[in-house]
Amino acid sequence: MLVQELNDMPAEEAAEAVRPCADIDSWVDGVVDGRPYDDLADLLARADALARAWTPTEVENALADHPRIGERHEGTGPSAAMSGREQGGVGRNAELRARLVAGNAAYERRFDRIFLVRAAGRSAEEILALLEERLANDPETELAVTSGQLREIALLRLEGLVT
Repeated sequence: MLVQELNDMPAEEAAEAVRPCADIDSWVDGVVDGRPYDDLADLLARADALARAWTPTEVENALADHPRIGERHEGTGPSAAMSGREQGGVGRNAELRARLVAGNAAYERRFDRIFLVRAAGRSAEEILALLEERLANDPETELAVTSGQLREIALLRLEGLVT
């Protein structure tokens, strides 16, 4: 799909297309209501501005649709397919996967939510290093980092959707 196609879709169809990028109603509605977009840069600028306004509750709720790093996403919809592609760098190394599973568990005990990182373009080693580094964050800092990662993921997914 191209930006012009997104511009031309009925609102409900456009919302359905955009939602797998970030399942946050205010963001989806804002992206759809901002049409028409002149080009990709215009679309991404609007999407980024909307994402910077996410509340902590919106971020926490959106995490429910994300798989743990190193685990396969359950489901067959567009979000599951995107997640599978994004985690391609995790690979099949059993030792690294075991360390990611242990790191995920430690993160969840510390912050009471899943660890979220933009996995696209990152190796398992890079992801593991980021996970271990972020375990030292205080809860407020970590929520801000998580929100930023969710924003990066949403924008990458949106860009992939319309290019």
